[in-house]
This record gives sequence, structure tokens and C-alpha cells, in this order.
Amino acid sequence: MNKSILLLAMGLATGAHAAPQPLPLPSATPVPVTTPAIPATPAALDPAQLRELRSRYAQWQALPASERARIREAAGRIAAMPAAQQQALRARFDEQDQRFRDGWLLGPQLGQHFPKLQGLFGYLPADQREPALAALRQLHEGQLAQLTLIAQRTPPQERDQVRDQFLGLAPAARDAWLKENLVR
Repeated sequence: MNKSILLLAMGLATGAHAAPQPLPLPSATPVPVTTPAIPATPAALDPAQLRELRSRYAQWQALPASERARIREAAGRIAAMPAAQQQALRARFDEQDQRFRDGWLLGPQLGQHFPKLQGLFGYLPADQREPALAALRQLHEGQLAQLTLIAQRTPPQERDQVRDQFLGLAPAARDAWLKENLVR
């Protein structure tokens, strides 16, 4: 059983707390069935809760279908666990740093890499969030691993420049750029 995916599902199951714009996505996801009941009518929610629920749904819809399927599968495994085990897993997830938890809101593939990508992609100008997320989602596992090394090796004063270079690349040029920047 992949513990990272289970942690992701736990984070999504309780709608991990939002941080002030640290991610290239909206700050929350839909609440699976393992959370407390949501009022049956939108009128029972205050405007902030309704906005949060809509944001969660939009973020969920933005995930690729394969990522949503992985999350549903993990949520099913969690729902099948005894309540005490679910609570222990939830406590373990809650003990993690907020930035770690927020990274999992990006889905299983990016969530496992996001702590290492945080330096380059954690705090983006609003106009770069969607293009950055789209570019990151197009990378395969090996490319994401290369990008995490580049992100970790990039000094803070060079992050904007490196990120802008990466985001300005055509998808076909990314592999060569990653290899070139990995050896620097």
C-alpha cells in the first residue's frame, strides 16, 4: 500500500487547510465521504464556506482523470480501515508541515515532488500559476526528479530566472533543458 497516496487521500478527505497563495492551484479540493457531513443545501453554508466548497470542486475537476482515479482508490482503502487507523493516519498527516500538506493538493504525482519543488514553484505570480501547473503536469516521473534537483540547487536569487526559463520552453525542449541544467 502506497503510504504517500494514503496520506494524500487523508489530506483531501478533510480538505487540508489553505495557505495564502503558496500553490499554483486554488487552495483546496472536494471533500470525500470520510469527512463530516456537509449541509444538504447551499443556503446552509455561509458565503466563505460556499466559496471554499466551489474552489475544492474546481480543483478536483482540474486534476487529470488518472490522478482522480488514484485518489478515489486510496480514499476507498482509507474508508475500509478501522476508525482508529483512519484517525492515526489523519493525525500523522496533520503533524506534517503545512507546505507539505498543501503540496498534496496538487495530486499524487506532483504532491510527492512538491516539497522539493517548493523553492521554484511554491509562490508564483498569479499569471504564472496555471501555466506552471500545466507544464509540471506534462513532465514524466524522470523529468520531475530532474527538476527537483535543479530546484534544490538553485540559489534563491536565481529562482525567478530559472523558473521563467523553464516556463518559457516548448514542451519538446524541456528534456534537453533539464539535462543541461542538471549538470550545472
